[in-house]
Formats: sequence, C-alpha cells, structure tokens
Amino acid sequence: MKKIIMSLATVIIVTAFAVSAFAYGPGGGRGHGGGYYRGDITAVPGINLTSDQTAKINALRDANLKDIKPLQDKLFIKRGDLRLLWLETNPDQNKIASTQKEVRALRDQLQDKMVSYRLEVLKVLTPEQQEKVKAYRPGRDFGHGMRGGAGWQGGPGYQGGGPGQGMRGN
Repeated sequence: MKKIIMSLATVIIVTAFAVSAFAYGPGGGRGHGGGYYRGDITAVPGINLTSDQTAKINALRDANLKDIKPLQDKLFIKRGDLRLLWLETNPDQNKIASTQKEVRALRDQLQDKMVSYRLEVLKVLTPEQQEKVKAYRPGRDFGHGMRGGAGWQGGPGYQGGGPGQGMRGN
C-alpha cells in the first residue's frame, strides 16, 4: 500500500511540474534548461545563410535534439525525484546528495553536447559569418536573453531573460 501511495504521489507531483513547465511555453520561463543561449543562428542579423548551410545546420540541430532528448528526459525525472526527496518528513541527506550528483552529471553531459553542437555549426559558417555570430548579443540587439554576456557562446555574465528567454539550470 505504501508503494502505491508513493508511486501515486510521484506521478501527481511530476505531472504538476510538467503542467507548470508547459504553461510557460518554449524555454521554460524563469531559467529552465542548461545555462546557454539556444543558438538560433537564423536570428543573427545579416548572417545570410546559403540554402546549403541552412540544410546542414538544420540537420545538425535535428541530430542534436534527438541526441539530447533522452538526457533532458532523465534530467526532468531526476529533478522531480530530488524535489520529492526534499519534501519527505525526514529528508535523507545521502539520497539527496546522490540524486543531486546525478543531476549535475546529466547537466554536464547536456552542456558537453551543446558545446559540440555549437562547434559543428560554426564549422558550417564562413569566417565572416562566424564573426557576426560571435559579435551577436541578443540582450543588446533585441532587449532580451543576455545580461552582459558574450553573445552566441553564452559566455560570462549570462543570466537569462524573462519567460522563455533564459536557459539557466534548476
């Protein structure tokens, strides 16, 4: 009986978090994601991609999204597990520490995959296009996304923006 109640509670809590996450729309609102700018290359003004470049970048993006989806799903579940552990009457320090370590490992894996993806996308671009991407700062150009960051790379100072803009982790 206790297992059924815990399972039911887990499903309810995970569903509640999923519903609230979907309510914010893409980007997850206040900083959902992995601490980086998504890197929509087409948003960079004056980049002028050729149709061949666009096709290659779309193929890279699709492959990357397919590659990271299982990690994102695991991360979502682990975060739910961690929240449940904290909600226990007597939280188990070892379980919390272990689950938090798993969350960090998943985030690190996602970050590594995003770095690889960005580097692959940069290889598709000409040197002039690469310079435009590196100089692009969405927070300055469009008033959202970055606060003192370093453009497409999501460098120092990146804090994310409003709903759907930032991608910060927890």
